[in-house]
Amino acid sequence: MAKESVAILGGTGEQGLGLAYRFAKAGRAVRIGSRKQERALEAAKEVLAKLPGSDVSGHENAAAVRAVRGGIVILSVPFEHTAGTIKTVRPELAPGTVLVSMGVPLAAAIGDVASRVIGVSQGSCAELCESLAPDGVPVISAFQNVAAHRLLDLDHSVECDVIVSGEKEPRARVMALCDDIPGTRAIDGGPLYNARYVEQLTALMIGINIRLKKPEGVGLRLTYI
Repeated sequence: MAKESVAILGGTGEQGLGLAYRFAKAGRAVRIGSRKQERALEAAKEVLAKLPGSDVSGHENAAAVRAVRGGIVILSVPFEHTAGTIKTVRPELAPGTVLVSMGVPLAAAIGDVASRVIGVSQGSCAELCESLAPDGVPVISAFQNVAAHRLLDLDHSVECDVIVSGEKEPRARVMALCDDIPGTRAIDGGPLYNARYVEQLTALMIGINIRLKKPEGVGLRLTYI
């Protein structure tokens, strides 16, 4: 069975680019999106230089979504750009497309430290995305706790569990993405409202990285499963 194509909006940032590398290495078609097409093209060129022959291309955000119509769209942008990005690509989000929120409302968005979160009236960044997504486009929460530096290091596995929350069928589609990233394990996180707890873990982990001087990032493991 062919793997679903993935568009990564904000795929020029470290975490999004890291996912692009991992998915491309696993043989999945990847469309890197950016507000500026030239940045997306440059990121795609970077991936192709490391992984010749992979199915990767760069696009402006809306075109990246259009290229994977009915597939999986991962939103990998800072929290403060979340709403604006969804509004821009909304006309291209066809029914059946799964929108993945990996954003976290870090207090850095308002000039505070990244080891804290700010309140979101919907409850979480993922639930904010759900409020903005068109009908027929489920939102799934995933990948918030996976360190960018670990994803970019293709010579090593990524030792981290990925908690995936949202509706059952699209949740399973997103959990399957973890098979492309050696070392990760998808954990069924239940309904989307659980995203608010997972997002807060990210701020905690950032604080731990700072205190333990781990710029490459710590990972999350749930045991006895």
